[in-house]
Amino acid sequence: MSETGQESDDPVERAQVGFRDEFGETNGSGNLEVARAPGRVNLVGGHTDYNDGFCLPVAIDRHVAVAAEARDDEQIRVYSTDFDERATFAPDDDPTGWVAYVAAVASVLREDRNLPGASLAIASSVPTGAGLSSSAAIELAVGRAMLEVAGQELSPTDLALACWRAERDGVGVECGILDQFAVGLCEPNAALFLDCRTRVFEHVPIAGDVGILVVDTGVSHELTDSGYNDRVRECEAAVSTLQNAAGSDIQSLRDVDEDLLETHGDELDDVLYRRARHVVTENERVVAARDALENGDFDRVGAAMLASHESLRDDYEVSCPELDAAVELAAETDGVYGARMTGGGFGGSVVALVAGDALERAEQSIRSVVADRVGKNAQVFTCRPSEGVRVVSPR
Repeated sequence: MSETGQESDDPVERAQVGFRDEFGETNGSGNLEVARAPGRVNLVGGHTDYNDGFCLPVAIDRHVAVAAEARDDEQIRVYSTDFDERATFAPDDDPTGWVAYVAAVASVLREDRNLPGASLAIASSVPTGAGLSSSAAIELAVGRAMLEVAGQELSPTDLALACWRAERDGVGVECGILDQFAVGLCEPNAALFLDCRTRVFEHVPIAGDVGILVVDTGVSHELTDSGYNDRVRECEAAVSTLQNAAGSDIQSLRDVDEDLLETHGDELDDVLYRRARHVVTENERVVAARDALENGDFDRVGAAMLASHESLRDDYEVSCPELDAAVELAAETDGVYGARMTGGGFGGSVVALVAGDALERAEQSIRSVVADRVGKNAQVFTCRPSEGVRVVSPR
């Protein structure tokens, strides 16, 4: 939940120090545990997850860390070191703001698990509102920490699904599983190819010397207040119309290909047609990028990223001028294979895939003009493909 996004210190260390400052050296059991969960970028696959489609995310080495200790009651006390804010809530309470994510995860986990209360201190190097999945990182880190202090286990897939339910049912974002699966299941030096219908995934090694560069536009997005849920409704409306026109075998836009869309596209109004066209073509781009990435064909990956952004901008209409400017700036920089907005849109960040030997030069080149080209609050940083949620303190 870092407001600046500057990783000047280790969030794990800050969470531990914040816990001691807020709660004391021990607060009951005396066993302090720390879980760490990464942010993520999505190379290709925007808004495909809630349409049963494909996506290709990468976890990054920006993290949310949660230091936790069990309590002898059912209350949860939580402290944000970044905001210097604190809250206490019981199982039946319904807090708002960032605390809602903590409460939603605790509520879902307690449906099937006998979890005690907990004291939690949270620190982050994932910029908030930057489209890098700080919310899923909070969810997975909180969930993993609470399970750890309770001495309980949950598979990474089951934890990701629990946190997905928490965001949908508890927070009200009608998201797909992309963010939670990326934060929970990614591995270092690999992308995660995820089939959001079957929930089958594979780790795709990044075969070559490339780096990841992020341009945070400084335009914060809040999916609960944006047009995100509207896009979900529009896709559902497109499916319903295509079902009536082409048959009941169409359960989601995953079941629609370009030929079917062109055959029955006149049944859709212009907006619904463009929403469907984005999802259909985006699924094809993900599959192509997955194969290209494994073969080290970064030019093809970059082309898929640029085409993805154009589709998100024109057909899905979830971009904004700052995101478009950042993509244009990155695309014209030497050594950049491709770039696109990452996350739900309506603000947030752009991810660029860059030749490894050009990464530092590209970062400096973009940083030198980003304030003028993108906005005065824009930031530029590089990152490495990282692993998913982990406990980083010994039991």
